[in-house]
Amino acid sequence: MINSKTILVAENISKQYRLGLVGTGTISHDLNRWWYRIRGKQDPYLKVGEANDRSTKADSNYVWALKDINFEVKQGEVLGIIGKNGAGKSTLLKILSRVTNPTTGEIKTRGRIASLLEVGTGFHPELTGRENIYLNGAILGMTKSEIKVKESEIIEFSGCERYIDTPVKRYSSGMRVRLAFAVAAHLEPDILVIDEVLAVGDAEFQKKAIGKMQDISNSEGRTVLFVSHNMAAVKNLCTRAVVLEHGQIVFEGTQNDAVNFYLSAEKQKHQIALANRTDRKGNQKLKVIDVSFFNKKGEQVFEVISGDYLKIRIKLLKQKPVNYPKLFIGINFIDQNMNFALSYVNDEMGFTFDDLEQSDTFELEIPNLYLRARDYSLRVLITENDTNAHNFIDLIENAALLSILAGDIWNSGKLNRKSSIAVLPGSFNISK
Repeated sequence: MINSKTILVAENISKQYRLGLVGTGTISHDLNRWWYRIRGKQDPYLKVGEANDRSTKADSNYVWALKDINFEVKQGEVLGIIGKNGAGKSTLLKILSRVTNPTTGEIKTRGRIASLLEVGTGFHPELTGRENIYLNGAILGMTKSEIKVKESEIIEFSGCERYIDTPVKRYSSGMRVRLAFAVAAHLEPDILVIDEVLAVGDAEFQKKAIGKMQDISNSEGRTVLFVSHNMAAVKNLCTRAVVLEHGQIVFEGTQNDAVNFYLSAEKQKHQIALANRTDRKGNQKLKVIDVSFFNKKGEQVFEVISGDYLKIRIKLLKQKPVNYPKLFIGINFIDQNMNFALSYVNDEMGFTFDDLEQSDTFELEIPNLYLRARDYSLRVLITENDTNAHNFIDLIENAALLSILAGDIWNSGKLNRKSSIAVLPGSFNISK
């Protein structure tokens, strides 16, 4: 039952999918379901199915994308929903937005819900940006006169004024996100549901969008459900958060506690040998099985002073032939808020891996690691030809942990401050 302060309640929400086929299953399964239903009995296939762990091989044709989800959201709250890819975050938002129905359970809400689940959600590509503003408003139950009042404000916020009378199919993905967010945020829904789509926009627009969401919740008393892999945004924007894993809520609490729980769980992965890790993407023609760090003396290290030399050695397991001259390898330093702090990619550096065919190990030498003091995790990406997801050979997050200690990189007698922002060579001058 929803009280005066509660605007959304999720009760025992579960969602089951059948693997491998479009639809709910075979004709025999559908007939069996129908026969049980007319006799007033429970769906027999609700008793089967496995947890939604995409890294393991399935023994059942059924999988629970969500299982027994329960929570409440009060008016004016900003609820963060965090978890790794495949945890069930987007499925949950689709159920909350009425895009799909739960297999079991019930959603109770008060007021209008606006959703931004992917680029250009609810937009008709043949209609202009202006026409889509009115279409989305009508879907939300607003009259033409109500939308007209907000029209100029929406267009100005989106920054798409020059293209507002152009069909949306000609918009870039960033422009679609800008306009879609502007529409969803300004047409006064009681609940605004936002998936990771803001990652498509540029830094300026992301800052602008987060500011708008804060205004929506703080000033206007409306509710926001926010999914993001950007832990800094979750901390700054949300008032509370839940952590999903394998389709279940494993933590619920303040946004800071939830982020700390999630990051701690990610760190525990390092207790598993890299070669045995299954939480990775790609065809595994090549597989990263070891990542080590070395100082200038060739000694293995687990921490390095900011500005010092570092060598990263990566060992591979070769399982199938690959086109070595076409390999694209990226090594990324990720900070504690899951943001990219520093990246090295071989094509930008003018290096090819032709000779890797004769070896199972390669190294990255960094003469001066200009990262500020804190802990970083390493993300290793290997693809053939480009970064297209279909060409992933191996992509593994949290492949290794490295601690950076504060250093006097300017030889000024002062240690650099703790931050996740890289320190680049430069100098100050007084102009004359």
